[in-house]
Amino acid sequence: MIRQLITSGLVVASLFVSGMANAGDKIRIATEGAYAPFNMVDNEGKLIGFDVDIANALCEQMKADCEIVAQDWDGIIPGLRARKYDAIIASMSITKERLRVVDFSEKYYSNVLAFVAAKDKTLDTSNEGLKGLTVGAQRATIAGQRLEDVYGDIVNVKLYDTQDNAYLDMASGRLDALLSDKFPAYDWLRSEDGKQFEFKGADIDINDEIGIAVRKGDKLKDKLSEAIKAIVENGTYAKINEKYFPFDIY
Repeated sequence: MIRQLITSGLVVASLFVSGMANAGDKIRIATEGAYAPFNMVDNEGKLIGFDVDIANALCEQMKADCEIVAQDWDGIIPGLRARKYDAIIASMSITKERLRVVDFSEKYYSNVLAFVAAKDKTLDTSNEGLKGLTVGAQRATIAGQRLEDVYGDIVNVKLYDTQDNAYLDMASGRLDALLSDKFPAYDWLRSEDGKQFEFKGADIDINDEIGIAVRKGDKLKDKLSEAIKAIVENGTYAKINEKYFPFDIY
């Protein structure tokens, strides 16, 4: 999955520095800030969302201080490898390509893809039905990759630097359809701009699991995986889930 620079120096939560996750450790975490409801910026410039809440819950579970910073999606893995931060909690899909350059924790939620189009238009999501249409997705995401790989010879592909910009073109009529991670699209469909649109066709289940990226060989991976398991078992995860979705996304 899955997301762009709001302000490169944007920081939220407590004050932290880079490190491992023993009691009192300080960890710097990157998210995108442009992928509602998972990570976004409120009117006061504060990072909020499901990813941010999960990050804070994991840090509390590990008894580690955490600084959460915004980083553009295209540069988010290079920034991790350059040690600008220690982990990425930004709705990032675990893929073979990414596993070549980073390690991932266990999943902290699962994702499916879905097509979105106007309520007043019929959309046949078969290859024949999509032929010749202009379909958008966010660049460098699972949805964008699938759009190019599976539908690239069938539709006119339009890729965007942020999910928000894809929504803007959808709302303005520049797209016939949007291929998106389902959960952020679900959030947008409830907004004023999105209420005239709906999901079309069946969910596309591609066994997409979302994890936390860390540098290769970093033991923080195991500590994060243990913390994920703990917040699922103690009910903290369910409370965060319910804040954003009326269904379980784990």
